[in-house]
Amino acid sequence: YLPLYPDDSGILFNEHFLKTAPNMLAQILPDHADLADTIRLIDIPSVANSNVLRVLMNAELDEAVGLLCGRDSECDDHEVREVYEEQQPDAGWRWRLRMAEHVASQLDPKRFGVNGFYVFGSTKNATAGASSDIDVLIHFAGTPRQREKLEDWLEGWSLCLDRINYLKTGYQSDGLLDVHIITDKDVEEKSSYAVKIGAATDAARELPMMKKRSRKKS
Repeated sequence: YLPLYPDDSGILFNEHFLKTAPNMLAQILPDHADLADTIRLIDIPSVANSNVLRVLMNAELDEAVGLLCGRDSECDDHEVREVYEEQQPDAGWRWRLRMAEHVASQLDPKRFGVNGFYVFGSTKNATAGASSDIDVLIHFAGTPRQREKLEDWLEGWSLCLDRINYLKTGYQSDGLLDVHIITDKDVEEKSSYAVKIGAATDAARELPMMKKRSRKKS
Protein backbone atom coordinates (compact mmCIF):
# COMPACT_ATOMS: atom_id res chain seq x y z
CA TYR A 1 0.00 0.00 0.00
CA LEU A 2 1.04 3.64 -0.39
CA PRO A 3 -0.12 6.07 2.33
CA LEU A 4 -0.71 9.66 1.21
CA TYR A 5 -1.51 12.53 3.54
CA PRO A 6 -3.56 15.36 1.95
CA ASP A 7 -2.30 17.99 4.38
CA ASP A 8 1.38 17.38 3.60
CA SER A 9 3.06 19.86 1.27
CA GLY A 10 3.74 18.51 -2.20
CA ILE A 11 0.88 15.99 -2.07
CA LEU A 12 -1.47 16.47 -5.03
CA PHE A 13 -4.75 14.61 -5.64
CA ASN A 14 -7.16 14.64 -8.55
CA GLU A 15 -9.97 15.25 -6.08
CA HIS A 16 -12.68 15.56 -8.75
CA PHE A 17 -11.86 12.09 -10.11
CA LEU A 18 -11.67 10.51 -6.66
CA LYS A 19 -14.91 12.05 -5.39
CA THR A 20 -17.09 11.65 -8.49
CA ALA A 21 -16.07 8.15 -9.64
CA PRO A 22 -18.63 5.48 -8.61
CA ASN A 23 -17.83 3.81 -5.31
CA MET A 24 -17.82 0.00 -5.80
CA LEU A 25 -17.46 -0.85 -2.11
CA ALA A 26 -21.09 -1.87 -1.51
CA GLN A 27 -21.11 -4.01 -4.66
CA ILE A 28 -17.86 -5.82 -3.84
CA LEU A 29 -18.28 -5.99 -0.06
CA PRO A 30 -22.00 -5.66 0.73
CA ASP A 31 -21.43 -6.54 4.38
CA HIS A 32 -19.34 -3.38 4.73
CA ALA A 33 -21.51 -1.01 2.71
CA ASP A 34 -21.88 1.21 5.78
CA LEU A 35 -18.21 2.23 5.33
CA ALA A 36 -18.87 3.81 1.93
CA ASP A 37 -18.54 7.31 3.38
CA THR A 38 -15.04 6.44 4.61
CA ILE A 39 -13.66 4.00 2.02
CA ARG A 40 -13.84 4.54 -1.74
CA LEU A 41 -13.25 1.58 -4.05
CA ILE A 42 -12.92 2.65 -7.68
CA ASP A 43 -12.91 0.45 -10.80
CA ILE A 44 -10.32 2.49 -12.71
CA PRO A 45 -10.76 0.99 -16.23
CA SER A 46 -14.53 1.51 -16.17
CA VAL A 47 -14.23 5.25 -15.48
CA ALA A 48 -10.93 6.02 -17.25
CA ASN A 49 -11.52 4.87 -20.84
CA SER A 50 -10.19 1.36 -20.11
CA ASN A 51 -6.91 2.73 -18.77
CA VAL A 52 -5.28 1.33 -15.65
CA LEU A 53 -3.49 3.13 -12.85
CA ARG A 54 0.27 2.70 -12.62
CA VAL A 55 2.10 3.98 -9.57
CA LEU A 56 5.79 4.83 -10.00
CA MET A 57 7.64 5.00 -6.70
CA ASN A 58 11.20 6.16 -6.00
CA ALA A 59 12.36 4.97 -2.60
CA GLU A 60 15.51 7.07 -2.76
CA LEU A 61 13.54 10.31 -3.18
CA ASP A 62 10.62 9.02 -1.08
CA GLU A 63 8.21 10.17 -3.80
CA ALA A 64 5.63 8.62 -6.10
CA VAL A 65 3.28 9.55 -8.94
CA GLY A 66 0.19 7.82 -10.32
CA LEU A 67 -0.40 7.74 -14.09
CA LEU A 68 -3.29 6.43 -16.17
CA CYS A 69 -1.91 4.16 -18.92
CA GLY A 70 -3.12 1.64 -21.47
CA ARG A 71 -4.10 -1.73 -20.03
CA ASP A 72 -1.90 -3.80 -22.36
CA SER A 73 1.21 -1.62 -22.29
CA GLU A 74 3.48 0.03 -19.80
CA CYS A 75 3.54 3.80 -19.46
CA ASP A 76 5.57 5.35 -22.22
CA ASP A 77 9.10 6.22 -21.10
CA HIS A 78 8.44 9.76 -22.29
CA GLU A 79 5.70 10.17 -19.67
CA VAL A 80 8.05 8.98 -16.94
CA ARG A 81 10.75 11.39 -18.11
CA GLU A 82 8.39 14.35 -18.12
CA VAL A 83 7.22 13.63 -14.59
CA TYR A 84 10.76 13.09 -13.29
CA GLU A 85 12.18 16.24 -14.85
CA GLU A 86 9.26 18.37 -13.69
CA GLN A 87 9.42 17.16 -10.10
CA GLN A 88 13.21 16.79 -9.75
CA PRO A 89 14.93 19.42 -11.93
CA ASP A 90 18.27 19.17 -10.08
CA ALA A 91 18.20 15.52 -8.97
CA GLY A 92 20.18 14.37 -12.02
CA TRP A 93 23.52 15.88 -11.11
CA ARG A 94 23.20 15.27 -7.37
CA TRP A 95 22.56 11.57 -7.83
CA ARG A 96 25.32 11.27 -10.45
CA LEU A 97 27.85 12.93 -8.18
CA ARG A 98 26.95 10.61 -5.31
CA MET A 99 27.31 7.60 -7.59
CA ALA A 100 30.69 8.80 -8.90
CA GLU A 101 31.88 9.27 -5.33
CA HIS A 102 30.68 5.78 -4.44
CA VAL A 103 32.37 4.13 -7.43
CA ALA A 104 35.63 5.92 -6.60
CA SER A 105 35.41 4.80 -2.97
CA GLN A 106 35.12 1.16 -4.13
CA LEU A 107 38.11 1.32 -6.49
CA ASP A 108 41.27 -0.29 -5.09
CA PRO A 109 44.09 1.84 -6.60
CA LYS A 110 46.79 -0.75 -5.94
CA ARG A 111 44.82 -3.58 -7.52
CA PHE A 112 44.08 -1.64 -10.71
CA GLY A 113 47.16 0.59 -10.94
CA VAL A 114 45.26 3.87 -10.59
CA ASN A 115 46.83 7.11 -9.34
CA GLY A 116 43.73 9.29 -9.48
CA PHE A 117 39.98 9.24 -10.03
CA TYR A 118 38.30 12.45 -11.22
CA VAL A 119 34.86 13.61 -12.25
CA PHE A 120 34.30 16.48 -14.65
CA GLY A 121 31.75 17.90 -17.06
CA SER A 122 28.05 18.33 -16.31
CA THR A 123 28.11 16.14 -13.19
CA LYS A 124 30.85 18.21 -11.57
CA ASN A 125 29.34 21.47 -12.77
CA ALA A 126 25.86 20.64 -11.42
CA THR A 127 24.21 20.85 -14.83
CA ALA A 128 23.64 17.13 -15.55
CA GLY A 129 20.10 16.05 -16.35
CA ALA A 130 18.26 12.75 -16.42
CA SER A 131 19.83 11.78 -19.77
CA SER A 132 23.40 12.92 -19.01
CA ASP A 133 26.28 10.53 -18.61
CA ILE A 134 28.94 10.78 -15.89
CA ASP A 135 32.29 12.00 -17.21
CA VAL A 136 35.09 10.20 -15.39
CA LEU A 137 38.83 10.73 -15.74
CA ILE A 138 41.19 7.97 -14.63
CA HIS A 139 44.93 8.55 -14.12
CA PHE A 140 46.27 5.08 -14.88
CA ALA A 141 49.83 3.90 -14.20
CA GLY A 142 49.53 0.12 -14.17
CA THR A 143 50.16 -2.84 -16.42
CA PRO A 144 48.21 -3.78 -19.55
CA ARG A 145 46.58 -6.58 -17.56
CA GLN A 146 45.54 -4.17 -14.83
CA ARG A 147 44.05 -1.84 -17.42
CA GLU A 148 42.01 -4.67 -18.90
CA LYS A 149 40.64 -5.57 -15.47
CA LEU A 150 39.97 -1.90 -14.68
CA GLU A 151 37.99 -1.40 -17.88
CA ASP A 152 35.89 -4.50 -17.17
CA TRP A 153 35.26 -3.33 -13.60
CA LEU A 154 34.19 0.14 -14.74
CA GLU A 155 31.97 -1.29 -17.47
CA GLY A 156 30.11 -3.31 -14.86
CA TRP A 157 29.46 -0.18 -12.84
CA SER A 158 28.48 1.75 -15.97
CA LEU A 159 25.83 -0.76 -17.01
CA CYS A 160 24.50 -1.09 -13.46
CA LEU A 161 24.14 2.68 -13.03
CA ASP A 162 22.51 2.96 -16.45
CA ARG A 163 19.85 0.45 -15.40
CA ILE A 164 19.20 2.32 -12.16
CA ASN A 165 18.93 5.59 -14.07
CA TYR A 166 16.43 4.01 -16.46
CA LEU A 167 14.25 2.82 -13.61
CA LYS A 168 14.44 6.27 -12.01
CA THR A 169 13.92 8.45 -15.07
CA GLY A 170 12.93 6.44 -18.17
CA TYR A 171 16.21 7.30 -19.94
CA GLN A 172 18.44 4.44 -21.11
CA SER A 173 21.82 4.25 -22.87
CA ASP A 174 24.63 1.75 -23.35
CA GLY A 175 26.24 2.78 -20.07
CA LEU A 176 26.22 5.78 -17.76
CA LEU A 177 29.96 6.21 -17.22
CA ASP A 178 31.93 8.01 -19.94
CA VAL A 179 35.44 6.97 -18.90
CA HIS A 180 38.61 8.66 -20.16
CA ILE A 181 41.91 7.02 -19.20
CA ILE A 182 45.13 9.04 -19.16
CA THR A 183 48.72 8.00 -18.45
CA ASP A 184 51.71 9.52 -16.67
CA LYS A 185 52.92 10.77 -20.05
CA ASP A 186 49.59 12.51 -20.69
CA VAL A 187 49.81 14.21 -17.28
CA GLU A 188 53.43 15.25 -17.85
CA GLU A 189 52.71 16.66 -21.31
CA LYS A 190 49.23 17.94 -20.35
CA SER A 191 47.80 16.22 -23.39
CA SER A 192 44.37 14.72 -23.95
CA TYR A 193 42.02 15.06 -20.99
CA ALA A 194 45.00 15.49 -18.63
CA VAL A 195 44.63 19.25 -19.08
CA LYS A 196 41.59 18.99 -16.80
CA ILE A 197 43.79 18.09 -13.80
CA GLY A 198 44.68 21.26 -11.91
CA ALA A 199 43.29 23.49 -14.67
CA ALA A 200 42.81 27.17 -13.86
CA THR A 201 39.20 27.00 -15.06
CA ASP A 202 36.74 24.11 -15.05
CA ALA A 203 39.22 21.71 -13.48
CA ALA A 204 38.33 18.06 -12.91
CA ARG A 205 37.38 17.23 -9.32
CA GLU A 206 39.41 14.48 -7.68
CA LEU A 207 37.44 11.90 -5.73
CA PRO A 208 38.90 9.77 -2.92
CA MET A 209 39.49 6.13 -3.76
CA MET A 210 39.46 3.11 -1.48
CA LYS A 211 41.93 3.45 1.36
CA LYS A 212 44.29 0.62 2.13
CA ARG A 213 42.71 -1.59 4.75
CA SER A 214 44.97 -2.17 7.72
CA ARG A 215 45.27 -5.69 9.10
CA LYS A 216 44.59 -6.24 12.75
CA LYS A 217 47.40 -7.87 14.67
CA SER A 218 46.48 -11.05 16.48
